[in-house]
Amino acid sequence: MNLIVTCSRNFEEEASDEILNIFQVLGDNEVVVENSNFSGIVVVNTFLDPFQAVSKIRMKILDEPWSVRYCHRFIPIQESIGTGLDEIVQAVQKHVNDMQPSDSYRITIKRRDSELPSTEIIDAIAKIVKNKVSLEKYDWNIIVEILGDIVGVSVLKEQDIISTLKLKRDSME
Repeated sequence: MNLIVTCSRNFEEEASDEILNIFQVLGDNEVVVENSNFSGIVVVNTFLDPFQAVSKIRMKILDEPWSVRYCHRFIPIQESIGTGLDEIVQAVQKHVNDMQPSDSYRITIKRRDSELPSTEIIDAIAKIVKNKVSLEKYDWNIIVEILGDIVGVSVLKEQDIISTLKLKRDSME
C-alpha cells in the first residue's frame, strides 16, 4: 500500500471505481485498489510515485472538480510495515531526514483495530525527532495510519495530502 484514500462510509465501491478511473487517466493501468476492513477507507498500490500521483490528482480536481465525487482524502504512504513499535520508529527514522533543524513537526496517529496506545507511539517517535513540536503551525506531519495489522508511515508537508472537499471549496473562493 502506498496510498490511503478515504470516502464516506458504505461508498467504498464507488470510491474504488473512481480511483481506478483516475489512475487509468494518469497512466497506471495496473493499479491495485482494495477495500480495507474499515468503513470509509480504501488502500491503493500504484506503480506511480504516490506524491506525483497526488499532485496530478490535485490538478485534475482543480481543472474538473466534478470528476472526483466519492474520494475525500488522498494520503501518500512512504512505508507500509507491521504493527511493532520498533518497526514504526525505524520507518519514521528513515523519512525524517528531509527535515531541516529549524523545521517544526506534529505527529498524527490514526488507530483502527489496534491495542498499541497512541501515547506510546508518540513518545517513541518524539524521542528520535529532535525538531520543535508545533500542533498548529508545523512544517512536517509525521503520519502513522494503523489499519489492523498493517501500518502506513509518512513524513509529509501539508500540500502532500489532498482533501478534495477543502480543495474544491478553496478553488471556488
